[in-house]
Amino acid sequence: MELPEKNIPTRALVVEKPGSPFILQDVTLDEVRDNEVLVEMKYTGLCHTDIVVQQGLMPVGDYPAILGHEGAGIVRRIGRSVKDKSLIVGDEVLLSFSSCGNCSYCAQSQNGSCPHITAINFTGTRLADGSNPARLHDGTAVRSKFFGQSSFSKLAVVSETSILKCELSSEEFAIMAPMGCGYYTGAGTVMRVLRPKQETTFAILGMGAVGLSALMTAKAMGVQRVIAVDILDTKLDLAVSLGASDIINSGRITSISAAIKDLVSEGVNQILDTTGLGFLIEDGIRALGHGGTFALVGTPRPGQSIAIDPLDFFLSCKRIIGVIEAASNPVQVIPELVDLHRKGLFPIEKLSHLYSVNGLDQALVDLKAGTVVKPILSWESV
Repeated sequence: MELPEKNIPTRALVVEKPGSPFILQDVTLDEVRDNEVLVEMKYTGLCHTDIVVQQGLMPVGDYPAILGHEGAGIVRRIGRSVKDKSLIVGDEVLLSFSSCGNCSYCAQSQNGSCPHITAINFTGTRLADGSNPARLHDGTAVRSKFFGQSSFSKLAVVSETSILKCELSSEEFAIMAPMGCGYYTGAGTVMRVLRPKQETTFAILGMGAVGLSALMTAKAMGVQRVIAVDILDTKLDLAVSLGASDIINSGRITSISAAIKDLVSEGVNQILDTTGLGFLIEDGIRALGHGGTFALVGTPRPGQSIAIDPLDFFLSCKRIIGVIEAASNPVQVIPELVDLHRKGLFPIEKLSHLYSVNGLDQALVDLKAGTVVKPILSWESV
């Protein structure tokens, strides 16, 4: 692909203002800076977080905006100060979230716990000066560093800390884009934070991409008792096919905690919540057994309140932890997930369906209906 040196034209899905639809339109990119990489997008996973921000339910960052944070593409240009000197034009890369790379957390490969993660990823601008690399035809700046990548764009100026070089077959490349967030978040939280043992009793609230990834990883680690909770039978059936020992349809019961304790009378050792729903979290916490851990990975909605009894938590040695981006380094975790996939232990192909970018509206309909877990957009026709 031949590209001009400056004012690089491309097409992107732009959200004009909170609540506006995704509109495919022409935008112009600036030349990459020293610590940036120009990536030609091949595939982009559609994540629930993209929809939440598109609807204006996460009030961080300006509009118009280019969202997308599960990109997979080809390197087209490399800034002269990019640290990974093995990276060359033509390399295949997966894209994930961005972090500062300088704090104590990043130094310990706990990049997901970087204290600057919200400012870097959700504000969606260059952290150094608040600028954006994209603009509309009239010169209007577009938020275009969402999660360091804004991968709802045929070409994107990507932060170097969002880049993961990989070697994948063409079949693998088409399904790996969601590794950067959805699959990584669920799987990485299980692998690096919760670390369940074979005898651990484990419940997962929400069977979307994050929850099912957590389920597959727990099974790959040998966990025998994994309870899957969701409101849709189609997702619960999928969970069973992926190894869930028990399922609970939360739309047919009055209490999650009672349903879980019907299965494990003393309460479970670990619960992973992917929903962010306050009432479900509050009830789910009651299903923890002595010394149990409740991990929050779903983004709670603003204004929600969750009541807990501090004395109960003290006496029963329970804990609640918030986990952002698996509190880990995707450069380390994602290759492990690719390896698990190649061994047949992380069958993400069962979760995804490929759509043309022009078929985004249908992808959104299918995602909402639960007929597909993870839509992946192909940029081939753009």
